[in-house]
Amino acid sequence: MIMKIKKIGIVANVEKETSAQYSGSLKKWLEDRGVEVFLEAATSATLGIRGGYSRDDLSRKADLIAVLGGDGTMLHTARHAARHDVPIVGINMGTFGYLTEVNLNEMFAALELILAGKFITEKRMMLEALISRGKTSIGKGIVLNDVVINRGNLSRIIELETLINKQYLTTYKADGLIVSTPTGSTAYSLSAGGPIVFPGEDLIIINPICPHTLTNRPIIFPEDSVLHLTLWSKGKGATVTLDGQEAFLIKSGDVITIKKSKYVTNLVLSPHRSYGEILRSKLGWGALPTGARKK
Repeated sequence: MIMKIKKIGIVANVEKETSAQYSGSLKKWLEDRGVEVFLEAATSATLGIRGGYSRDDLSRKADLIAVLGGDGTMLHTARHAARHDVPIVGINMGTFGYLTEVNLNEMFAALELILAGKFITEKRMMLEALISRGKTSIGKGIVLNDVVINRGNLSRIIELETLINKQYLTTYKADGLIVSTPTGSTAYSLSAGGPIVFPGEDLIIINPICPHTLTNRPIIFPEDSVLHLTLWSKGKGATVTLDGQEAFLIKSGDVITIKKSKYVTNLVLSPHRSYGEILRSKLGWGALPTGARKK
């Protein structure tokens, strides 16, 4: 069954100088084709248009959300879109985005295919995190990329007692710990020496940051794993960051519970390139040998 897209929300990274130009052009192009367009509040303001919607309201109203920006803008939008099961397409206005698969020069061509129903979405696994202090919840949220626990500006390492499905695994002594989805495997986890996992898989990656014990290596767990991480560091505690968007200060004895979320991000895949091509482009891997046929 072909999904008909009749209502599109637009979210732009308003910190980009050209955001008003491109979001305005996209709005007009869509409206010329009979599509009802909803603008996120900050995006609307850059165009000098009153009103606009929160990302949550936008996700309620739209059949699809077009995000103009980089991965940060996508991550912020994904948390709202996932709760309403609305697909998102990322249009890259930055220089290094894995989630924004469509380049600016492909924007209208890609949207033409989308309006014709010729597009594929991929369900990307998300994680949910709950931070507890005794019986009190002090923070929670869902992430598309990762949950990061780090020492912040403290000079000493932190200690994280780690249980998987209530079974003791180890106590990490490190600068921090990254718990990521396959989508997040090409983000902070990759910088910390973690593996690249194809995003269509449902797996959980644990990756220590500069571990004190060099045998502490990244581990990949099944999707149904439940992690309990207890901070046992003295001093000023540590910081838990959700997708780089929200941060919570924690102290010794606090517990972070992480598991697969019931929500998924429905990401519209680029009609112009495969995930392998995106990896080659973003990571600067070698080109095809001379005479080799592109498949």
